[in-house]
Amino acid sequence: MTSYVENETGTAFPFEVQKILERIMDAVMEMEGCPYETTVNLLLTDNAGIREYNREYRGIDRETDVLSFPNIPFEKESDFAVAETAGADCFDPDSGELILGDIILSVERVLSQAQEYGHSLLREFAFLTAHSMFHLCGYDHMEVEEAAVMERKQEEILAGLGILRQP
Repeated sequence: MTSYVENETGTAFPFEVQKILERIMDAVMEMEGCPYETTVNLLLTDNAGIREYNREYRGIDRETDVLSFPNIPFEKESDFAVAETAGADCFDPDSGELILGDIILSVERVLSQAQEYGHSLLREFAFLTAHSMFHLCGYDHMEVEEAAVMERKQEEILAGLGILRQP
């Protein structure tokens, strides 16, 4: 498993961002039965930065808390076999790892939402990261049923890691 973290904001968190990302990656990949070692890129940016990415790649001119850019063209959630048929673009040519995709988080939103929801920065960061990891595995929340599945999985991952809703 490989993760790359770039922090455009220079904001220091009271936890190791890459370590938490990797714990969540590992837990999600285990839950989803991924047969490959994986790679994920995480960019920490500000509200203006995430707004620009949202406008450029999704045509939505507003900030958001997290964006997910899956690299695998899933037809069914966590059907990792599609990566083999999709071609070499799904695997890192040097490591052979499955490239899941990219996560972009607004640090400003992590900070404000933690305060708004009354829980720790770790909880908010971990929640948004887990949420995004499920998007990278092909999950969505456009329908009520889909949202319920994602919410259950996110809570299970966080509970399993001991990252609870307490401040």
